[in-house]
Amino acid sequence: MAHDPHDHGHSHDHSHDHGHSHDHHHHHGDDHHHHWESADYVRTWIARDAERRSERERIITHLIAAVPFARDAAIDVLDVGGGGGVIAEAVLEAFPHATVTIQDFSPHMLERARERLARHSGRLRAVLSDLRDPAWTTTAGGPFDLAVSGIAIHNLQAMGAIAACYDGVRSLLKSGGSFIDYDHFDRVGGVPLHQHMLKVAGFTSVEAVWHEHPTAVIKASV
Repeated sequence: MAHDPHDHGHSHDHSHDHGHSHDHHHHHGDDHHHHWESADYVRTWIARDAERRSERERIITHLIAAVPFARDAAIDVLDVGGGGGVIAEAVLEAFPHATVTIQDFSPHMLERARERLARHSGRLRAVLSDLRDPAWTTTAGGPFDLAVSGIAIHNLQAMGAIAACYDGVRSLLKSGGSFIDYDHFDRVGGVPLHQHMLKVAGFTSVEAVWHEHPTAVIKASV
């Protein structure tokens, strides 16, 4: 996550988060609660996050259902702030011909993702970058058919940084592509504001496919 989203795929604060990881993806140096630079911290966080798996999976099911491609499609997917690989795993299992690039800010989270997804190593790529750095889009690869994110981008906190991230995601998608974001939108301005920001970023259609305060799954199409 550049900011990483290491939340993302994790669910760490789900207590109030509906099974998500809520702050994981926050890996930026200004995060006062998470220490993604620490291998021990990441190991402990992932162990705790596993306890929230049932809550999180309920929401990930909505994300996967919103993907506008056939299950046998050979799609290229970007997982923004993918952390330990929870969202990437769901995508790889639901779409057996998909390839996934996991972007994250924490090398320890990416290491965990590689371990978790070792059986899919031939369809997996990991990229270390910070969503706060505009250059993250140049190392991400692409273009992609689909971008996903889980409890990560809200950790950027500043609306300008979040808007810039949305711009970056849009720039990496092919025509006809989609971005499906599972996040705590109500903690950073609310769903309507993020729908507007995504349209400003160039997405032509934006809808909340699931919403349970403070979390929602938003689908933005190119």
